[in-house]
Amino acid sequence: MLKPNLVAVTWGTIAGMAALCGPVGQAWAGEVRQVPHGMVVVTDAGQQVRVLAHADGTFRVTIAETLPDERPTAMVTAEADGTPAFAHDGAVARLVMPQASAEVSLADGRVAIRDSEGKMLLDEHAPARRLDPVTLEGQSWLATRVQFNRGTDEGLYGLGQHQNRQMNYNGEDIELAQHNMAIAIPYLVSTRGYGLLWDNASITRVGDPEAYAKLALDWQARYYLGEREVLARREAAIDYQYIKDQARWPVEAKAATAAATTGQNTQGNAIEKQRVVWTGRFTPDTGGVHKFRLYSSSYVKVFANGKPVLERWRQNWNPWYHNFALDLAAGQPVDLRIEWEPNQGYIALEHADPLSPEDRHSVSFASEAGKAIDYYVVPAPTMDDAVAGYRRLTGKAPMMPRWAYGFWQSRQRYNTQAEIVGVMQAYRDQNIPIDAIVQDWFYWPEDSWGCHCFDPARFPDPAAMVDAVKAMNGRLMISVWPKFYPDTANGAALRDKGYLYERPLAAGQRDWVGRGYANTFYDPHTPEARALYWKQMADSLVPLGFDAWWMDATEPDWHSNLSIAERQYQMTSPTTGVPGAAIFNAYPLVHADGVADGLREAQPDTRPFILTRSGFGGIQRASSALWSGDVAARWDDLRDQISAGLNLSLAGVPNWTHDIGGFAVEERFSTQDPVHLPEWRELYLRWFQFGAFSPLFRSHGEFPARETYIVSEGDPAMRDGLLHYHRLRYRLLPYIYTLAAATHFEDATILRPLVMDFEDDPKVWGIDDQYLLGPSIMAAPVTAFEARSRQVYLPSGSDWHDALTGKLLAGGQTVITAAPRERMPLFVRAGAIIPAGPDVQWTGENPQGPLTIHVFAGADGRFTLYEDQGTDLGYARGEFARIPMDWDETRRTLTLGAREGSFPGMAQTRPISVILHDGRGDGEVFEKRSQRTLTYEGKSIAIGL
Repeated sequence: MLKPNLVAVTWGTIAGMAALCGPVGQAWAGEVRQVPHGMVVVTDAGQQVRVLAHADGTFRVTIAETLPDERPTAMVTAEADGTPAFAHDGAVARLVMPQASAEVSLADGRVAIRDSEGKMLLDEHAPARRLDPVTLEGQSWLATRVQFNRGTDEGLYGLGQHQNRQMNYNGEDIELAQHNMAIAIPYLVSTRGYGLLWDNASITRVGDPEAYAKLALDWQARYYLGEREVLARREAAIDYQYIKDQARWPVEAKAATAAATTGQNTQGNAIEKQRVVWTGRFTPDTGGVHKFRLYSSSYVKVFANGKPVLERWRQNWNPWYHNFALDLAAGQPVDLRIEWEPNQGYIALEHADPLSPEDRHSVSFASEAGKAIDYYVVPAPTMDDAVAGYRRLTGKAPMMPRWAYGFWQSRQRYNTQAEIVGVMQAYRDQNIPIDAIVQDWFYWPEDSWGCHCFDPARFPDPAAMVDAVKAMNGRLMISVWPKFYPDTANGAALRDKGYLYERPLAAGQRDWVGRGYANTFYDPHTPEARALYWKQMADSLVPLGFDAWWMDATEPDWHSNLSIAERQYQMTSPTTGVPGAAIFNAYPLVHADGVADGLREAQPDTRPFILTRSGFGGIQRASSALWSGDVAARWDDLRDQISAGLNLSLAGVPNWTHDIGGFAVEERFSTQDPVHLPEWRELYLRWFQFGAFSPLFRSHGEFPARETYIVSEGDPAMRDGLLHYHRLRYRLLPYIYTLAAATHFEDATILRPLVMDFEDDPKVWGIDDQYLLGPSIMAAPVTAFEARSRQVYLPSGSDWHDALTGKLLAGGQTVITAAPRERMPLFVRAGAIIPAGPDVQWTGENPQGPLTIHVFAGADGRFTLYEDQGTDLGYARGEFARIPMDWDETRRTLTLGAREGSFPGMAQTRPISVILHDGRGDGEVFEKRSQRTLTYEGKSIAIGL
């Protein structure tokens, strides 16, 4: 702590003193230098620590021997604008803002951040700091690390999307590296009252700073073809991780490739199934929790001392990690057994020794490449404040169009123009609510990826296709990749300017289309390259009238199953010369920024909508929603979606979706085996229920077809269940669209981990399968086959209405709730006010129609309905209306306040029905009939209930 007799220097004196301190590049040990908005401290070891203040109390900390001038990434758009008070006593220098303070030790540069009352938020462990020189393609870079709060018990969240069922990251390891199913957003949110944005685009490890290593043992490997053991040998590691590793596969264990439909080879012989079993004894030198990562595809099982610890399946072209941990005693061996059905797949087992308890429970960031340590600390009394602070740094989330919150139907893929129009027509003919349909990849001629054109044999008139969908009050999203065949006109034009990555071409890589084609991606790291890419889109696709843009493979993923080192090498920017290892995570942000800017210029009064598979800090400013990638259609993967989406939301991204049903499907489902058909239908139905209570409601995947009227064929109860959630989603649009507006106007979060609203209840910190949709509705998805009930924790601090029974239940308890196949458990907070609309077939049908206001008794409550035109930028001009609603529990009175604001097309009067839910248990709450009706004319009115 600073001594109380320190003299604070106000900002008025700093400007004058800064000129006396010399340029930033000069440094003397022990020096403290004031600079605009902050200070630079030079440690005894010669490191410079610069701290700059933002007006909201955020501090930017940059550390290097020579401070760089440029920003490390494009994430942050805000400039330091704070006016901190300054003081130092020869040992510690300090900046003070009304919201927080920052301290730096002159001796070792230790950084400490405190809140406005002096409570420690972040306390750096200075000995862990790293600025280690590394050389990347002949360039000098630094491997960096900082560590804070050793031994902490705080809850830690955010960091993007990671699908290993990790909710509270305290004690966990996360590797921030873009992948088909992993989204790296280096923003961490703490229950201690801060957010930390780590401004680095290289692969970054949060938790253990060291990369996991292959588990080196004397493995006994046994290879089988069918039931025949064809090879037994010793292996030092389980390592068929990448394409290059397949060359080590033993010849004796090779099996011919099976035809997809017959299970036979080209000679008509049945294929013998491959199987490998590894057994090994692991004797740890260190006791404690040992962390393991199994990188795998196809079917795999892991056993420890004969007990199963992991069983998963994943499609072969998309392997990724599954985590497990074993608590082991030093010197006590554990017998490991891994059983794998390769099917030409990939596998590797990695391991990390235990960390000390203080290091295991700390806040640690370690990056492979940077020019400095660079991070921002946001003081945040609430987690909503943390999200707001992140968006002040990286950009506001623009409003999405209202129709985006309706139902989306997609398929991998619609092969013809007639299919697209026919599916939309079928939804309309059968009165199933829908707003958007999607044309996925490969609408172009086979040899023309990147042409932004249509195969005329299958899509003879794309403009007519778009018009036909719109004539049915639908919207159409088109898939546009950053991938090019270099001999297309677009590819050649980019290549002529030096805007294509050449290394994938030099490597001779070919994709999976037809005979396989040489391909690469464009480099978006300069404005000129982004402008040319956008011009090609604008010339060919934009004039056709598409409503939304699906930007796939934006990690970038130009060739599945390359090693990380090869991906880094191939990602070196041809336009800037920056090594790929240093910008590994940045591609999706700069790419989306370029397309979003182009859309805003081309369609200046239309809200853009971009769906992109990957993101980075700031992606929300690019009118972008994210989705969870090509996940597998498995119950475990359904469960993994929940924590993945929740932590992505806490990382500041409000609009997220997932492929309802899972994208990639096991053969037992894709062949529609009657034995497994009930499980497939139940899995899809449960996933659909979760999708209806996600920010965006979107069905997509490989065969079987996912259209509601197809997937439920022959199962009337399933069809009724799907239709229930179609209609409920559309009835709840007034509530959901208000939540969407709040993400822009209030920096709010739609998909809310329970810890956001019930942080004082420690029981919710680790709950990874319940969440709030907005402030009022708690969803508890069912993620197990044939489960007809599930355990639900009702957070303390509120009572809860069971939405399926209508009963009011006390908070702070765990209940077993019914979960029939056709219904997902839902609970509504006491005091909630939820406005609902009429049954409609699309979001634009009667948006100013009758309202039904559901009031849930048990506490006072408030909700303010938001409405606007729905697709234009009028909201940014103040063209919107709000209707405040208040429930007084004591007086049993609902007050509709005077309408605030207006917008073109707004109805001056509205029929309103009011339903009071009093907790008596008289059935599904959102199916109840109205109790009171009135006409609202925009003036305040009180209604006794």
